[in-house]
Amino acid sequence: MTSNDDYVLQLLLEQSYVTPEQVETVLSSIKQEGETTLDILIQTGAVTEDDVLAMIATQFGMEYVHVNADAIDPAVKDVIPNEVARKYGVVPVYRTEDSVTVALSDPMGYDTVDSLRYVLKMNVEAVVAPRAEVKAAVDKLYPEEFETLYGADDSSIDVSEKAKGDGGSEGSDADAPVIRLVSMIIMEACKVRASDIHLEPMERHFRVRYRIDGVLRQMESPPKRLQAAILSRVKIMSNMKISEKRIPQDGRIQVKVQGRDLDLRVSSVPTNHGESIVMRILDKQNLTLGLPQLGFLSDDQNKFERLIKLPDGVLLVTGPTGSGKTTTLYACLGQINLPDRKIITVEDPVEYQMSGINQVQVNRDVGLDFTAALRSILRQAPNIVMIGEIRDHETADIAMEAALTGHLVFSTLHTNDAPSAVTRLLDIGVKPFLVASAVRAAMAQRLVRAICDKCRAEYTPTDRELKMLGSISKNVTNAKMYKGTGCPACSQAGYKGRKGIFEMFQIDDNIQRLIFDHSPVTVLRARARETGMRTLREDGLLKVASGMTTLEEVLRATMGDAD
Repeated sequence: MTSNDDYVLQLLLEQSYVTPEQVETVLSSIKQEGETTLDILIQTGAVTEDDVLAMIATQFGMEYVHVNADAIDPAVKDVIPNEVARKYGVVPVYRTEDSVTVALSDPMGYDTVDSLRYVLKMNVEAVVAPRAEVKAAVDKLYPEEFETLYGADDSSIDVSEKAKGDGGSEGSDADAPVIRLVSMIIMEACKVRASDIHLEPMERHFRVRYRIDGVLRQMESPPKRLQAAILSRVKIMSNMKISEKRIPQDGRIQVKVQGRDLDLRVSSVPTNHGESIVMRILDKQNLTLGLPQLGFLSDDQNKFERLIKLPDGVLLVTGPTGSGKTTTLYACLGQINLPDRKIITVEDPVEYQMSGINQVQVNRDVGLDFTAALRSILRQAPNIVMIGEIRDHETADIAMEAALTGHLVFSTLHTNDAPSAVTRLLDIGVKPFLVASAVRAAMAQRLVRAICDKCRAEYTPTDRELKMLGSISKNVTNAKMYKGTGCPACSQAGYKGRKGIFEMFQIDDNIQRLIFDHSPVTVLRARARETGMRTLREDGLLKVASGMTTLEEVLRATMGDAD
């Protein structure tokens, strides 16, 4: 409990607080590592902590007091900095012009008062108080630095790890603050609806950023000195090798936050100033999204619903990384997941587990890549196949052949617009007749932030904005448009959630002939426009006119779109 326990025991014996027999009994008992005779005497009730501290205080001519954080003047608290109070375990009780009186729980820690005098550059007097009261006062008056950043209400934090490996032990008591800090970072990310958490070591600081509705926002960051501990904690949780800091690593964390099951895909990459870690938050509640919630206009939704009910063919969803392609494919599968259909997916990785669907995880370490998995699952006689991404000639060929043998195939490609999906397939080596015969449609998409419903307000568009809207401007009722003014519900951003804008490229007989003739993408695009295809920008502008999003968002998402 205190230093110099032998001396304290001698005092207790001399003043008859305990008997020699009690001390002998304790000395002969088996003690846990780190416990002292005095600790056991207090635990067994032979003597109380108050008795011991009061006796020592009297012996050294010190006052014995009780402390309450609520009764301490804030002006007195400011005399001692946070880190000093926590380092020395003291709390200021009162002060004069050139002196401060502090309460401590170890009156025999002779160096403490001398160190405080040196650090504070003023006279320091000490009184003795119970250890629990001093600790409680320090915790309340001087919260941990991360608690001031992310909130200190532990009762609101319900982060419990599931199915951890050997690397997932909770750690020692000394690690507890870092464990809580990482939990708070995850908790706060979920609270603000972040899709990614970025932990980035900089030269002089440690940066934490959240991606919210597609936009990165910098948060108040923990001290640089906690960088190594935070990164190690995340690597432990995701079963990465803590000692390996020279190569990229991938991991996964399964957590429950306030009753919600979340999967976190974790990626670590070594940088100049430490390992940069990104955690992608996969919320299983997002699987409840149906096609209407994706943001389709009624005519496009009718076309898409008809396409996904076809008995065979290839349907492609295209766009850059982070444009919502996987979410759209899962929404499609959810729409057509019926007991009379067998659906198999090949994914890298399996982002969400869906009931009633057979999902295959790619594992290149054992030779199970997209091509090998596709060959095997076609022997399972599926009705519908989803391929996470077509990346090479062999995978594309198998997908086309599967479509021609009576399977409905969903997949994604990385192209900027829908007609470019055709030229992309040709570029990776698929024969034109296979593309023309198998592909039914390609749909490009982007995500734009939706206006917050709570602070949505009308405003009169400027002449420049009406000019940008072009022919769509006549659909803006009374020349009114909408924007979010900012409110607590959207964290003052004016936006909450995201919706898709789409470009639907259907392959008809005329486009099939153009594909056979190796026509360039400009010709394919022109033909599709003649038959009624809306570009991404046109679809976005219609959604501006309907009050779903803003002109700035559409222009940002379709910067390279040619009208």
